[in-house]
This record gives sequence, structure tokens and C-alpha cells, in this order.
Amino acid sequence: MIQQSTTSSYLAILLCLWKACITNSLIMGNIHTVGPNEALVVSGGCCGASSKTTVVGGWAWAWWLVTDVQRMSLEVMTLNPVCEHVETAQGVPLTVTGVAQCKIMTAKELLQTASEQFLGKTSQEVQLTILQTLEGHLRAILGTLSVEEVYRDRDQFASLVREVAAPDVGRMGIEILSFTIKDVYDDVEYLSSLGKAQTANVKRDAAVGVAQANRDAGIREAECEKASMDVKYNMDTKVEDNTRLYKLQKSNFDREINTAKAEAQLAYELQAAKTRQKIKTEEMQITVVERRKQIEIEEQEITRREKELIATVRLPAEAESFKVELVAQGQRTQVVEKARADAEKIKLIGAAEATAIENVGRSEAEAMRLKAAAYKQYGEAAILSLVFEALPKIAAEVAAPLAKTDEIVMLSGSSNFSNEINKFVAQVPPAIQALTGVDLSDVLRKIPGAK
Repeated sequence: MIQQSTTSSYLAILLCLWKACITNSLIMGNIHTVGPNEALVVSGGCCGASSKTTVVGGWAWAWWLVTDVQRMSLEVMTLNPVCEHVETAQGVPLTVTGVAQCKIMTAKELLQTASEQFLGKTSQEVQLTILQTLEGHLRAILGTLSVEEVYRDRDQFASLVREVAAPDVGRMGIEILSFTIKDVYDDVEYLSSLGKAQTANVKRDAAVGVAQANRDAGIREAECEKASMDVKYNMDTKVEDNTRLYKLQKSNFDREINTAKAEAQLAYELQAAKTRQKIKTEEMQITVVERRKQIEIEEQEITRREKELIATVRLPAEAESFKVELVAQGQRTQVVEKARADAEKIKLIGAAEATAIENVGRSEAEAMRLKAAAYKQYGEAAILSLVFEALPKIAAEVAAPLAKTDEIVMLSGSSNFSNEINKFVAQVPPAIQALTGVDLSDVLRKIPGAK
């Protein structure tokens, strides 16, 4: 308990001392703040401190009695430098007015330099210092330029002034943001004289320009007219060429279109033929399938009928055939035996007839031998007698086919009829000789009194 109370006492003492220090500090100094458009310069301090503190847009602590706190504006300052009756390089007095925008630079070293030179001065005093510097440089530069250079090229004149004055004001911590020439004029009417001469020159040049323009306009108008006609003729030529090309191209397109149409028509017809052929093939396949099915059905029907015929016809027929075969075998045996008996009978009859025929043949042969001997004895007279006996039979046989003929037409003239008859009669002896071997003409010549 005693240790805890001692610790609490120490903490209370320390807290009291801290409060006392804070209170004394607030009583002995102050906190200063500054915006971004101002610079706060704190100088001095305890124990003879010589350092300066510069703050822009912040705060700083300052001790009472031993420190000094000052403010310096950083805003843009607008100056109007004026140089009256300043002689140029040509000795012409000019009055030049300008506008400059300046401000104190915020870089640490330059800000300290500006604070050393302008701290404690008012804004008007600072502006006056800068203005006098700018006017001095403006006067110095005007003495080196001609009136024409100053008047015609103001931007170059202003840039030259800014470049020359910038180092001097920069060493004071000042920055020239912009510098422009506002006005240039004189009291001796030098600029107006330049304007008049320039105006006269411009008017002269304008008159000359108008004349030249009119001349050039006439020439140009003629050239334009010529060019227009050339363009027109060229355009007409191009139009005709394009028309010709269009017609040629159109004819080519029409030919291609007609060719494509013909090809398409042929392709359509070919495809239609292929389709018809395919349909026909399918129909034939269907027909084949139908025929196959029909054949199968017919085969099944044939099989059924065969089975039916086997059951209703074949089996009964086989039974009947077997019956008939047995009967036929019995009849065949009977016929064979009968035929054997008949054959034996015919054999015996034939043998008897052969013996009779042999005897008859022998008799006829003997008769023929006797006739031949008689014919040989009688000679050609006997042969001629036999021929004459045979002629009526030959004539009957020759006339037999003609007896069946109703009419005979001789396709010949009346003068040739006797010739045809003679030819027909002349063919009779050769025919008789071919049939009998007897030359009828030779025999007739041997008859007494025949010629």
C-alpha cells in the first residue's frame, strides 16, 4: 500500500510540472500562421541566435521580446513602365508604355535574398524599385533600335527587354512573369509620316495590283475559258469513251449473264435429269424389291402348291403309278411271252417265204437270163422293140404331172413358139438315153428307110 501511494505521488508531481511548463511557454511566446500568398520571416531568438526562419503557407513559433516576426507579400505585382521622349538609334524621340507582371520568387535562397532587400518596405516601395529597373533597361534598349524595329516587331522588342532585365531583378529575388509593349507613339509625327508613305505606297501598289489583277483576270478568264472548253471537250470525249466502255462492259456482262443463265439452265436440267434418274432408280429399286417380294411370295406359293400337289397329286399318283407299274409289268410279261410266240411264228413264216422267194427269184433270174440270151440273139431289133414298148409307159409317167395342170402359158413371141417346141422335142432322146441307156437317135438312124 505504501509503494502504490509513492508511485501515485510521483506521477502527480510530474503532471504538475508539465502543466507548468506549458503554461509558461504560452505566456512567453506565440504561434504565427501565414497563407500561401505570404512569406513569414522569423528572426532573432534566445542566447543570441542569428538564424532566420522563412515560412510560406505554414506556421512558426516566436518568442516574445527576443524574436522579430515580419510578413512579405508573394502576390503578383502589375507594373506599367513608361519611357517618354526617349531617342532611338535614329534620334527620333518616342514614348513607349508597357505592362509587366512580377512577383517574389519562393525558392529558399531567392526568398531570403528578397527578404533582405525588401523586408520592412511597403508594397508600393517594392513596385517602385522594380519599375525603375525595368524603365532603365527599356530606355537603354530603345536607344539601340530604330523606330521601324520598335513599331513593327513589338513582341521581339518586349522579349529583348525581358531577357535583359531578368538577371538584374532576379538578383533581387524578383521574377518577371510577362512583359508586353502597350503603346508606341511620338510627338513629331514620324510614325504618322511613315504611315502616310506606307499608305501611299499601299494605294499605289493597290492601283497597280488592280490593273495587274484586271489584266491577269482577262488573261486568266481567257485561259479559264480555253481550259473550260478543253475540259468540256475532254469530258465529252471521256463521256463518249465511258459510254462505249459502258456498252462494251454491259455487253460483256450480258454475255456473262446469258452464259451463266444458260449454264444454270443446263445445270438445272442436268440436276433435274439426275434427280429423275435417281427417282427412276429408286422406283426401279422399289420395283425390284416388290418383284423380289412377289417372287418370294410366289416361291412360297409354289412351295405350298408343291406340297399341296405332293399331298393331293404326287402321293396318290405314285400309289397309282406303283399300281399301274405292277399291272404293266404283268402285262409286259404277258406281251413279251406273246411276242416271243409271234416272233417264233413269224420266223417260221419268214423262213418259208424266204425259201419261196428264193425259188421265185431263181425262176425270174433264169427267165431274165433266157431273155438276155434271146435279146442277144435278136440284137438291136429286140432292144428297139423293148424301147418302143417302154415309151408309152415313159410318156405316161412324164405326162402324169401335166395331167394336173389346167393351163400352160408360153412366155415367148409367136415366131419363137416353134423353136420352143423343137427344143422341147430335142430334149426327149437325151432323157430316154439317161433313163434306159439307149441312144434313141442312133437307133432311129439304123431303121431302114429312116434319115
